[in-house]
Amino acid sequence: MAKRIALFNHKGGVSKTTTAFNLSWKLAERGHRVVVADTDPQCNLTGLVLGFKGPSELENFYRDHADRNIYAGLTPAFESRPIPIGPIECVEVIDGMFLLPGNIRLSEYETTLGIAQELSGSIHALQNLPGAMVRLFEETAAKHSAEYIIIDMSPGLGAINQNLMATSDYLIVPTAPDFFSVMAIDSLARVLPRWHAWARQASEMDVLRNAAYPFPAPSTKLLGAIVQNFRPRGGAPASSFKRWIDELGDAVRDRLVPAARDTGLLLPDAKYAQAGVPSDTLIMVQIPDFNSLVALSQDCQKPVFALDEDDTRQSGVVLEGTLRNRDQFNTLFEGLAEQVSSLTA
Repeated sequence: MAKRIALFNHKGGVSKTTTAFNLSWKLAERGHRVVVADTDPQCNLTGLVLGFKGPSELENFYRDHADRNIYAGLTPAFESRPIPIGPIECVEVIDGMFLLPGNIRLSEYETTLGIAQELSGSIHALQNLPGAMVRLFEETAAKHSAEYIIIDMSPGLGAINQNLMATSDYLIVPTAPDFFSVMAIDSLARVLPRWHAWARQASEMDVLRNAAYPFPAPSTKLLGAIVQNFRPRGGAPASSFKRWIDELGDAVRDRLVPAARDTGLLLPDAKYAQAGVPSDTLIMVQIPDFNSLVALSQDCQKPVFALDEDDTRQSGVVLEGTLRNRDQFNTLFEGLAEQVSSLTA
């Protein structure tokens, strides 16, 4: 069974998509087989991957492969079609890394899933919906012999995200050093236990446990948080960002970690220590603002890791700084991939 890792924070602008893409890439480079699933109806991850493949690839893909996306994969369950959910033929990104493309129409299933998750015990026709996404991921991972499914989630607290988080094996919380990210950590400390309690109750209902797509017993564990999108100065976060990084650490340590521990959402402390993740703040890595590199990579239609001197159209000390930042970006994500491998082993 592939390990499902959800990247979730209901605050937007915290680089969930960038993290999902680069983490998946690095896990694949380490020899793992990875499906990265775009469950955000905005489809930023899909646009990123297909944009690297050519300027017209995105339009051509949806025109020529209408059945190769998450919405189409869930249609048999949500539209009661007389065919079972089957695997999606994903887009190969690199050797060992595959994209399960998103679709803006996935948001059309939000209300239906919400109703199913509240009323499936009394409305028999809805019993197959809560377990449908798990089945789609399992079938697709098996088709591609994947060890990991990295789930790029949208910001929000709707039924789809509730389902995805509650049925994932692991959770990573990307954050940014600002006031609203601290508020979001406080909110997650309240929301995650509620979602876990709902999933536990749902998994014990005979109507969902015996459905065509059974709803699994929850086993989610919080791997940690990522702090990113801050400007460095002298090799460390600038003072204006350091304040919020400290506040994020405090919020995780004082609110999120205790709530997760009380709910059974944490790994043993020794596991975090072995992976180099502090068990109090659970901050896995701090990633400075590499927006200029990300923009350059998109312009060149290649990942940051693959940028070379010709791509930058720079020279001298400017070029040296860009290549140094590229290598730092690469090193940070290699370290994150190592932590994920260790924590999920």
